[in-house]
Amino acid sequence: MEDYQELIRKLTLAENRIDGLYYQTARMLGIKDNTLAILYALDDGQPHSQKQLCEEWLIPKTTINTIVKELSAGGYLTLHIEAHTREKKISLTAKGRKYAAAKLEKLYRMEQEAMQETLAEHGPAFIQAFADFAENLKKSFEKYFSSI
Repeated sequence: MEDYQELIRKLTLAENRIDGLYYQTARMLGIKDNTLAILYALDDGQPHSQKQLCEEWLIPKTTINTIVKELSAGGYLTLHIEAHTREKKISLTAKGRKYAAAKLEKLYRMEQEAMQETLAEHGPAFIQAFADFAENLKKSFEKYFSSI
C-alpha cells in the first residue's frame, strides 16, 4: 500500500482551515458556528427534519435541538408536523429567511469568489473528487469505528 499520509495531511489541513474560516465567520456575524450551519442548511428553501440535519451536517442531535429552540423562540423557524411520524420538519419563516439572508450574504459572496477562482484553476472535477473523498472517508470511518 502506498504511503498517502502526506497527501492526507495536506487535505486535512485544508479542511481544518475551511472549518476555521466558517467558525470565524460565525463569530464575526455574532452567531454560533452550528447556528450558521443550520441557517445554511435551511436556506435551501426545503424543510428538513432534525434527524436529517444531524446526519447530513454531523451536528449532535442535542445541539440541533437547542439551536432549533433558540431560532424558533426568535420567530425564525417553523415546525411542521409530518403525518404518520414523530419527526417534525423545520423551515425558515419569512423573518427567518430575511435573517438568514443577512447572515449568509457575505459568506455566500466569499464562497462564490473562492469557487470561481478554484474552478478556473482546477476545473469542476475538483468538486466531485472532494465529494468522493468525503464519501470514501465516511465508509472507512464506518468500517473502523462501527463497533465503538
